[in-house]
Amino acid sequence: MKHEPSAQAIINGITDPAILLSRDYQILFANPAYEAVYGDGRSLRARHCYEVSHGNSVPCDQAGEQCPLKQCLESRQIARVLHVHHTPRGQEYVNVETWPVSDDAGEPVYFIEVLRPSNIAKPGVGDGLIGKSRAFQEMLGFVDRVAPTQTNVLLLGESGTGKEVVARTIHERSQRRLGPFVPVECTGLPETLFESELFGHEKGAFTGASAAKPGLVEAAAGGTLFLDEVGDIPLGEQVKLLRLLETRQFRRVGSTEPRMSDFRLVCATNKNLVRMVQEGQFREDLFFRLSVFEVVLPPLRVREGDVAVLVQNMLLRADAALRISPEALECLERYAFPGNIRELRNAIERAAIMCDGDTILPEHLPQRFLAAEDAITDAAAAARHAATGISSDNGNEPALKSLADVETEYLRFALRHHHGDRRALAEKLGISERALYRKLSKLRHQ
Repeated sequence: MKHEPSAQAIINGITDPAILLSRDYQILFANPAYEAVYGDGRSLRARHCYEVSHGNSVPCDQAGEQCPLKQCLESRQIARVLHVHHTPRGQEYVNVETWPVSDDAGEPVYFIEVLRPSNIAKPGVGDGLIGKSRAFQEMLGFVDRVAPTQTNVLLLGESGTGKEVVARTIHERSQRRLGPFVPVECTGLPETLFESELFGHEKGAFTGASAAKPGLVEAAAGGTLFLDEVGDIPLGEQVKLLRLLETRQFRRVGSTEPRMSDFRLVCATNKNLVRMVQEGQFREDLFFRLSVFEVVLPPLRVREGDVAVLVQNMLLRADAALRISPEALECLERYAFPGNIRELRNAIERAAIMCDGDTILPEHLPQRFLAAEDAITDAAAAARHAATGISSDNGNEPALKSLADVETEYLRFALRHHHGDRRALAEKLGISERALYRKLSKLRHQ
């Protein structure tokens, strides 16, 4: 390339790990910081970025991740994504920022890629958020962007997906991390107590109020107020929360004195607030106040590969000298997990109690996890009948087939006769959507 010395000088002037890339993903230059973190003793020049940092043989977008270079080509602007990268210390989360370098016609010809380590989550064992699937990484990317701001955040996701853990992560990565994190469980909070719990009360405000008590809004001053299951706030109390958000003022129950509280609001719900607004069960103006920045937490059934990572982390954190057998892990990966991470944690805790040796086996898991395995066996029997038209009790047994062939035949049979979506089919087969997509992908390549 032209002007090689000046290009190298620009890359070397960046303190974070940085490289200059061609349009076909080749590394043209790498600064000393990149060499130190991602180098393996061999020359990096002319090697592909995805090979060095990911160990892949294809670009990131073809390997299940977002590709910032491709985004730059499409948008002609800076692109930033969160990736799992290979380092001498193992796999780590890294913020990848890519800048296009255009020619006189405005066409990107080179790309400067700067990498900054992120401690927002762990791809493997650790505290806090754990996982490395694409769905999980995309969620982390939103969290990483919004956490340093003062913006209200609404976390959306099924029960057990880890909404409070994400809320704490947002707090810990914000400018208010030295302040308090105050969680409020809105589910089951009676309407008569909602205002008192949130805003506090004065002595004698109601029967039993023997002393003044500050509310949770006051307790969150300088920090983050987390309203969990905000969709369960009684309709009559929602206007009081709206007034608080609009004015940052409130009054304790039994007082006429206005008070102020400076806090950041993070809310979470497993309910469809848009539908609740349409049905008149949730205030539209409050919804718009809460949903400035929405983050959708993916259910465990779509987090490809994360079950194994989570199980390993749970076993290590339990300080138990246990491992899990491939058969037991397969049972877990086939299961749809309606209770998500919470259900997985409970299953592992139960299995650890049931296991007398050092290896968790399928029989140590709750029965519902074995049902997914049984469904595959039943499906194989049905496939055998569907493929041959001969049952096992008519004295005319056909030649045995491999289970793989039988399962393939039954999947084809199920696809021909099922007219719903993939989620419904997975439920009928007793396996997770993730397992179904994996099997269908294999089927397409046969």
